[in-house]
Amino acid sequence: MYAITGITGQVGGVVARQLLARHKGVRAVVRDAAKGAQWAAQGCGLALADMNDAAALECAFHGAQGVFILLPPTFDPSPGFPEARQCIVAVRQALLAAQPKKVVCLSTVGAQASQENLLNQLGLLEEALNGLPMPVAFLRAGWFIENALWDVAAAREGVMPSYLQPLDKPVPMVATADVGRVAAELLLEEWTGPRVIELEGPARITPQQLAAGFGKLLGREVEAQIVPRFTWADRFRAQGMGNPLPRMQMLDGFNEGWIEFEGGRAGSRKGEVELETVLRELIARAG
Repeated sequence: MYAITGITGQVGGVVARQLLARHKGVRAVVRDAAKGAQWAAQGCGLALADMNDAAALECAFHGAQGVFILLPPTFDPSPGFPEARQCIVAVRQALLAAQPKKVVCLSTVGAQASQENLLNQLGLLEEALNGLPMPVAFLRAGWFIENALWDVAAAREGVMPSYLQPLDKPVPMVATADVGRVAAELLLEEWTGPRVIELEGPARITPQQLAAGFGKLLGREVEAQIVPRFTWADRFRAQGMGNPLPRMQMLDGFNEGWIEFEGGRAGSRKGEVELETVLRELIARAG
């Protein structure tokens, strides 16, 4: 049996479906039984646990052949990342107590970066879980192509605002379908100690290529346009963010190149899902 956190999200859902397709037992770790109903209907066991509740997580992880850890994303963190730190402590305590046979943890490109930015939260997670007694794999994924869902409405009007810049700079991106598939494959593998797998798509993607991809599928010209950095803080606060600096620092890291895979482009594992496949799904989802 494999315990899957974040199963109601994109990546966790793919992990679960991949394991179910291989006739493996899955335990859905959810905060709300109602949200787990669809997984129970597919034959999954249910475990109710908040990611900040070490005791509940211990019960959820007990007896598992493998556990998939997805830290709840905090896009607007308080200074010092107290939200992530609290969750990380609970997850570590639960894994130490439950002693599953292995752990696969979703991390990110740039988790090893020393510069302050939003992705430091996953660097903290890696640091905390790196010393666990069971085998642990950190799956460092590139920028999710699915982030482009927020650009569909603007693209329909012929414009795609871009915080990633310059517009011709290739960015390590990946489809969540690839991330979930690889995570499931890792759960079925055997290894010892900690390991790091860095994953991106078949090719790096520029903002201009994103815009061109939208244009092809929408049947119109779509122009990528730089969002000037001096406007970011006001834009993010207008969206309701109280502490936009970590997000801005993250974007700086991609744009300046210091958020990168530790092994570089040559050292990363490559996914299979092409950009056009994801954009077509996003356009359909947006309606």
